[in-house]
Amino acid sequence: MSATNTPSDSISYEIRLASRPAGEPSLENFELAKSAVPSPGDGQVLVRNTWMSVDPYMRGRMNPGESYIPPFEIGSPLEGSAVGEVVASRSPDVPVGSTVTHFAGWRSHAVVDAATVVVVDTAVARPQDYLGALGTTGLTAYAALTDVTPVRDGDVVFVSAAAGAVGSVAGQLARQFGASTVIGSAGGAEKAERLVKDFGFDVAIDYQASSVAAQLADAAPGGIDLYVDNVGGDHLEAAIGALRVGGRIAGIGMISGYNATTPVPAPKNLFQVYGKRLTIRGMLVSDYFHLFPEYVAKAAGWLADGSLRTSETVMEGLDQAPAALLGVLNGANTGKMLVRL
Repeated sequence: MSATNTPSDSISYEIRLASRPAGEPSLENFELAKSAVPSPGDGQVLVRNTWMSVDPYMRGRMNPGESYIPPFEIGSPLEGSAVGEVVASRSPDVPVGSTVTHFAGWRSHAVVDAATVVVVDTAVARPQDYLGALGTTGLTAYAALTDVTPVRDGDVVFVSAAAGAVGSVAGQLARQFGASTVIGSAGGAEKAERLVKDFGFDVAIDYQASSVAAQLADAAPGGIDLYVDNVGGDHLEAAIGALRVGGRIAGIGMISGYNATTPVPAPKNLFQVYGKRLTIRGMLVSDYFHLFPEYVAKAAGWLADGSLRTSETVMEGLDQAPAALLGVLNGANTGKMLVRL
């Protein structure tokens, strides 16, 4: 590297997995470590991270065993989506000064293969938007409602965890794609109010106030057509009960069971799936990365004209990343949970 490509700071900080949790994780499961800033090899770039994403799926990676994505390793830094500035480059395709997204978050500096980063246009949207509405968060909602279980004109749609990163986008896209009524659930009166005022939901359910099933029956006395599931548990059971014949369920996540230490019981009314001829289809956003260019082109316009509204919960400093993850798992965020480095 030439002197002009060398970052001014020489210390890199990272959050490592110190131990695996049993049940609900705690701050003791993480450790902050430092090392020398690494140097990129041929075809690589050094990124100084400025923002990192914190997402519920990360809880599953703290457990051992096979899954759709490898577990975090004890003693090694965690990883996840991040955005930052290229401060050193040995690739002609990604010059110094580029703003890029990549998957080596949970650290202040990251050396990554240039072929794995995406250069983003900060004239179109803010850097952090590429971790939220223009990132996998928004893509998840888009793929769910256009491919996994497409919205049909006139649908009554129910979205759980609707004040969260994916849910808040999904509710707005459902309306844009033709839903007649969009119902969302959130924890607490303040979040429920924001669903209607800020995100344009027709009806908000406060799951902390009373039975989800009873509130959903009041909100949609004629039933629902589509359920976007981010929670599982009592929300899934309530949705199965409320779905009309031929209804659909997009299975995105089941955060209510992420800290469980024993198998989570199935909904007690699962038999209704047969009688109502329901469709339940799970999804992994990684199957839909090919839709990113199409989605970003559309969503950037929606952000610009205000038809897609977002919210963020921001924690300051890499050392706050573990607390941010614990907060996501406990519903502390409205919209996207981000860490500003």
